Amino acid sequence: MRRLAKAAGITAAAAALGLIAERLFFAAPDYRGAKSDHFDGKRFHNQQSGWQTEGSFFKWQLTKTPTKWPAWVDATPGAPPPRRVESGVRITHINHSTVLIQMDGLNILTDPIWSERCSPVQWTGPKRHRPPGLRFEDLPPIDAVLVSHNHYDHMDVATLRRLRGVPLFVPLGNAALLERHGIPNAKDLDWWDDARVDPRVSVTFTPSQHFSARAVTDRNATLWGGFVISGPSGHVYFAGDTGWGRHYADIAQRFGPMRVALLPIGAYLPRWFMKPAHIDPAEAVEAHHVLQAKTSIAIHYGTWALGDDGMQQPVDDLMKARGDAAFLVLEHGVGFDAP
Repeated sequence: MRRLAKAAGITAAAAALGLIAERLFFAAPDYRGAKSDHFDGKRFHNQQSGWQTEGSFFKWQLTKTPTKWPAWVDATPGAPPPRRVESGVRITHINHSTVLIQMDGLNILTDPIWSERCSPVQWTGPKRHRPPGLRFEDLPPIDAVLVSHNHYDHMDVATLRRLRGVPLFVPLGNAALLERHGIPNAKDLDWWDDARVDPRVSVTFTPSQHFSARAVTDRNATLWGGFVISGPSGHVYFAGDTGWGRHYADIAQRFGPMRVALLPIGAYLPRWFMKPAHIDPAEAVEAHHVLQAKTSIAIHYGTWALGDDGMQQPVDDLMKARGDAAFLVLEHGVGFDAP
């Protein structure tokens, strides 16, 4: 009996230490602020349907369909982009949701990640299947970084540390998280908040249909969303991660037609699990039309195996769904001058 009691005590102590370590090193600090239509005073929530339970995640893991990804695509990085684009909009899809937006003399990075794994540690977790489309050393001077939410494939602390000193715009609650990691220059934004990058160009944080978590105990402790970058050359929409929702129509109503929309097409299978948080390629085409985008560009595919869709399936399904829409798939690391 004493042995059982001792074993139980050791187990309880280990669990307590694990919980403390999770709260100190991985989980986001709880945000506290005024209640709103998407914050109840403790946790954030979507404007429409919520996200799945942890039980549905484990069900997916037990029933998931194996997908065939090549172990590695040995792609050559793209050429260094121009230092500045003074007029017009130039887009370089680097990988996943990491995009270099060059417009009106500014260089803006979205959800930058150059790490090998999108994981709390670099010895396990989802591993790259291809290198970044640009070498980090070939980036032009960066004027601002936009982070859509705190999932590891979007908020990569190691890369953000390499961008030290660059202004960061993040969803509510994430400035405190980054400060804990020694990154002090982040500005929290709520949905529809805007901020100036320079006198001519602003960013507005927009709603999305998603969720946040860095660990087990911090689910929805911080906000998530997308961004509209506005300047003399027009509006560029970066969706981040999102399921379907009325936010596309709300964004179109506030800003009018988008010159460029950066829309996710990957990690959408199985639909019973992914639908509340990730649009599929057909829904991405629908979002393109709702946003009245002149050109849309596919993101969030082909780098990490995060769903039951394979490396090429999102692109194939987009080609079937896009019809006559100007919805492009760019070569990773190759710049595109938007019309």
